[in-house]
Amino acid sequence: MKKYLKYGIMGVLAVTLSAILFKPQPKEETVQSPRSYEEILHSGVLRAVTEYNSISFHVQSDTLEGLHYELLQAFARDKGLKAEITPEMNLRKRTEGILNGTYDLLANNVLISSERDNPILFTDPILLSRQMLIQRKDSTRINSLLELARKTIHIVKGSPSILRIQNLSSEIGDTIYIKEVEKYGQEHLLDMVANGDIDYAVCDEGIARKTIHDLSQLDIETPISFSQFYSWGVHKENTIFLDSLNDWLNTYKQTDAFQKLMKKYSINYKKQ
Repeated sequence: MKKYLKYGIMGVLAVTLSAILFKPQPKEETVQSPRSYEEILHSGVLRAVTEYNSISFHVQSDTLEGLHYELLQAFARDKGLKAEITPEMNLRKRTEGILNGTYDLLANNVLISSERDNPILFTDPILLSRQMLIQRKDSTRINSLLELARKTIHIVKGSPSILRIQNLSSEIGDTIYIKEVEKYGQEHLLDMVANGDIDYAVCDEGIARKTIHDLSQLDIETPISFSQFYSWGVHKENTIFLDSLNDWLNTYKQTDAFQKLMKKYSINYKKQ
């Protein structure tokens, strides 16, 4: 039972932080459309949703930290806004929150998609990362992606990496089984592999490398994707808000403050 304690603590912590940092919509009020940028500025509050993990948003020695948390605070400060940040482990719920107007901004590593009918608009790239295969350094370890044939990979439900694994299955000419996990986030999947509950999972490289020092039994050196750009996301109707975010991001990415932030979270990013 002890190996599941961390999962429970993370879930309780995320709910507690959500209650502290974010004022939920009244039950009788149903938000049907996203707030415009003008409405956000007028309210003085930016409502953002992110994932609780070692890169996006977490508690470190009683202090809130995280790459996306600190970027959000910098943007809000520059625009005279208060950032209300909700940690949500469920990818589907984060996306739905943007679509129904509960949140203004999806602020974690969002893989840029080229799908024309995507209801999310992506900001200009914030960082570059890869999806890595997570496995143990034991008899289950594979040395080639070809050996994933007939194996089961666990992945966060709704992750864009699903398409990559499906393509990989076609490339190797055999079936790779995909098990989507809705209850847990990426870091929980690392724990589950480490504890032997599952054999293989997929995780963002930045998150994996931030976590690996506590899980030395894991191998995270096999990429399943090329390096890809990751961004923030807003509702497709919020083009003015998107323009404002892009203007700010492209200016902020040229600053020493941004470079220090990338270094703090061990993320490589070249100035554009």
